[in-house]
Amino acid sequence: MADDNDLDLNDDAGGEDLSASSSKKSKGLGGILPVLLKWIAIGLAAVILIVTVVVITMKIVGGSQSQTQSLPIAEEYATTKEILDWYSSLGSIRTKTSDVNPSSVIVEVVLGYKKDDKATSTEITQRTVELKDFLRRYFTQKSSEELKPQNEEGLRIEIRNAINDSILSASKIKDVRFMQLDVIQQ
Repeated sequence: MADDNDLDLNDDAGGEDLSASSSKKSKGLGGILPVLLKWIAIGLAAVILIVTVVVITMKIVGGSQSQTQSLPIAEEYATTKEILDWYSSLGSIRTKTSDVNPSSVIVEVVLGYKKDDKATSTEITQRTVELKDFLRRYFTQKSSEELKPQNEEGLRIEIRNAINDSILSASKIKDVRFMQLDVIQQ
């Protein structure tokens, strides 16, 4: 009988083991979800950490370099010109050409310089007399043929370079324009 009781106890224990294992299985399926979420969180944290380290390293290594590189653009493709301030207080200059039969020249010149450059403006104002004298002498040395409209670009460049080289010392002008350039033959 003792054997029977032992068997019955074993059967009961076996029954309990069976029900315990079935409850563990149901808890096991519910226990997979937190473990899975834990590994996903660890993987996501690792990705965030790696990306952060790479970004910081790239900023340190390439800190002095800009992210975009500018390519040189040929002058003919440049669409914007530098904006200049213009000195227009020189007034009209009247003189005669160097021809055998001299022509009268009436010219009004304006000088372009870097925007908001007070030093250049001040120097031009201080040297107004020298500039007027230079322009008068310059046009006196030219013939009426040299003062034709198709030669204006060359005249402007010559005047700009001469003013920058011989009259202005601390600053430079960028451009010269003619508001008036009349050559009157007599």
